[in-house]
Amino acid sequence: MAYIKIKLSNNGKKAFQVLMENLKISINEAQKLIDKKRLFCDGILVEEKNEILNGLVELIVYENNPKGVEIVFENEDFAILEKESGILSHPNGRHCKYSLSDEIWHLWGKEACVAHRLDKETSGLILVAKNKKAQIDLKALFEKKLVQKEYLTLAHGKIEENFIVDKAINLTKNYDDIKTRMQICKEGKQAITEFEILEYFPKINATLLLCKPLTGRQHQIRVHLHYKNHTILGDPLYGLSKEQIESILDEKLTPKERLKLTGALRLCLHSYRLKFQYKNQNFNINSKINIKEIFNNSIK
Repeated sequence: MAYIKIKLSNNGKKAFQVLMENLKISINEAQKLIDKKRLFCDGILVEEKNEILNGLVELIVYENNPKGVEIVFENEDFAILEKESGILSHPNGRHCKYSLSDEIWHLWGKEACVAHRLDKETSGLILVAKNKKAQIDLKALFEKKLVQKEYLTLAHGKIEENFIVDKAINLTKNYDDIKTRMQICKEGKQAITEFEILEYFPKINATLLLCKPLTGRQHQIRVHLHYKNHTILGDPLYGLSKEQIESILDEKLTPKERLKLTGALRLCLHSYRLKFQYKNQNFNINSKINIKEIFNNSIK
């Protein structure tokens, strides 16, 4: 998705009126665009909705750049997509060239959006609401912990038995650290994850796990496995120094260097199953791709 500037017709009206007339939107939607710093007049940012605009009026908008995405399931209210590793769930700034939103808005329009998020390097199933009502209802299911999520991951080391981690999580308190990194702390939000052993691979000393997060904290599975000294293969955040993390996030490492540093070319974490009830109907959707093969290819 590229951010581009488009010209708006203008006849000396207030900022919100120019937006409403050109885009056929409500005053609230016009205010949101102004708050997001998207409107300019003669190259100068417009910050007040009542400002009279005289000159060249331009608006920063999204230009969809769809590349194709696998739809695992779809009905009139929502769809479940198969997100690839390395793709943002939602654009994260004006320098973002592509995200899953490119596909979503291309297929179903600007009202459609993800009902939850996956980390950039996490692959697998993601639930998309097609309209505002579905968005409210589906997000409520996640907030009320009524969506059962299951993940597959490849973790360092030989794990001997199934286990549960019940450790609160919060953003790291070290301001010199990477700002998105989470940590175990007593003052954090409750986080519980169940882990089930599926297979051990002695050649790479790694264990394939089925992970069931009972809460929905940021980086929950990743933080809990790192806490147990079984960091996920390919993790670009946990178990590394700030300098190493930055070298990965800034894409300064070659694939070979990243493989040596983290054990994989990508984060080996995959959203495998979503189970929930919606409008009195039960849904149990599984990922269709062979993630074991993909994980295997990422460690070579």
